Amino acid sequence: MKNIRDKKSKNKGKNFKRLDNNKSNIRGKLVTVDVVKTTIEGKGVVSYQGEELAVADLLEGETAVIAIDRQNGQLSAKVVELKRKSDRRVVSPCSYYEACGGCQLQHLSYKGQLDFKSDKAMEVLRGLVEVRGVLGMDDPWNYRNKNLATFAMDKGNRLASGFYQEFSHKIVEVEDCLIQDAEANAIIKTVSEMAGKFGLKAFDEDRGHGFLRHVLIRRGYYSGEVLVTLVVASSVFKGQGNFVRELVKRHSCIKSVVLNVNNKRGSVVLGREEKVIYGPGFIEDSLLGLSFRVSSSSFYQINTRQTEVLYTKARELAGLKGSERVIDAYCGTGTIGIIAAGQAKEVVGVELNRMAIRDAVSNARRNRVGNVSFVNQDAGEFMVGLDARCELFDVVFVDPPRSGCSLDFLRSLVKLGPERVVYISCSVESLARDLEFLKGFGYVGSDCFLVDLFPWTYHIEAVVLLEKVK
Repeated sequence: MKNIRDKKSKNKGKNFKRLDNNKSNIRGKLVTVDVVKTTIEGKGVVSYQGEELAVADLLEGETAVIAIDRQNGQLSAKVVELKRKSDRRVVSPCSYYEACGGCQLQHLSYKGQLDFKSDKAMEVLRGLVEVRGVLGMDDPWNYRNKNLATFAMDKGNRLASGFYQEFSHKIVEVEDCLIQDAEANAIIKTVSEMAGKFGLKAFDEDRGHGFLRHVLIRRGYYSGEVLVTLVVASSVFKGQGNFVRELVKRHSCIKSVVLNVNNKRGSVVLGREEKVIYGPGFIEDSLLGLSFRVSSSSFYQINTRQTEVLYTKARELAGLKGSERVIDAYCGTGTIGIIAAGQAKEVVGVELNRMAIRDAVSNARRNRVGNVSFVNQDAGEFMVGLDARCELFDVVFVDPPRSGCSLDFLRSLVKLGPERVVYISCSVESLARDLEFLKGFGYVGSDCFLVDLFPWTYHIEAVVLLEKVK
């Protein structure tokens, strides 16, 4: 289970050896195939007996020997040998890359990734909006301000920490993740070591016993402040005071430690019960010069540097002159609305999550922004009410979950009839579906910019300006 990374890996990409495929574990029929295209998830598409098969770790234009297996009627394949390599292929600097699955594109050069994401977005959005370009990072490593590790007992009854292997509940033990914050990696390692010292056992879902489940680290990019959330199965933590004192002594950047209790089975990380055991229970960080409070459950974009790029572009596309009434739909903790408020007459943020609204109100107060207010309600229902009262708004910011906007929301948006809609999306597929709907009601996408918030994965963020045709 354990993969120890070469110490040279801190050089980020130079002179690495990637883990070889373990051919003793290869099962199935060996065939040689050509990769004809790639899926939106970055897998290579090959043809086998008239069927298309998506295979991880293959790039368009490559030729490979793959092992094909059929289980429960489903075909699967694993790369055994590359016969012809793409000139965009690179050696991954991560020793865990093949086993982990958290990143999907570390075998593709960073420029190649940006081109891939741009090409896929243009393909999905063709006929709906013109993709103007993709905004990448100068240094696309250690960018995550939200970092998570999961605990398990290994076969030797030793506490191990790492990530769930893709599509499984198996833990890949990781000591140093290259996309997580470097200080967070160090704290996770300390927590793991101290847990062993204090006799803390990992929670076993199948047997229903044990204590430690996860550790969630949130670190302010500008402030450097750290919030440690220990996700545990019971609120009874023997030795809690000594544990916290030693942890804070070893990492002085830690501002707060929270105990989150989750004794339920399933993949949901955080439970509903939470208590602060050190500090105020949150940290503060900045976005575009404004201060924001971040707690364990707050929605806060994981890549601070690129979030500033994204929000700057969104504000630019909105074309605010100071006289507009603005809605920030799916507002979360209020970041976009508060940032836009300085160039608008009035901003109303709408969010269904009550805890997020609490943080949004606190963030507005913290930044002394008086022309923004927040409503704890479903965004679609809120806008239906506006239409009934004949209230007018000029601009709507929309930043929905990956599934996109609900049909009810889109219908209410059309009824409200704002002049401009700035749509931020983390899924170009759901974005395309929603743009198609809005196009039928006279909203035309005039600009789309891609922002790479998630280097080394297939995910991309898009921001689109839609204007109502008069």
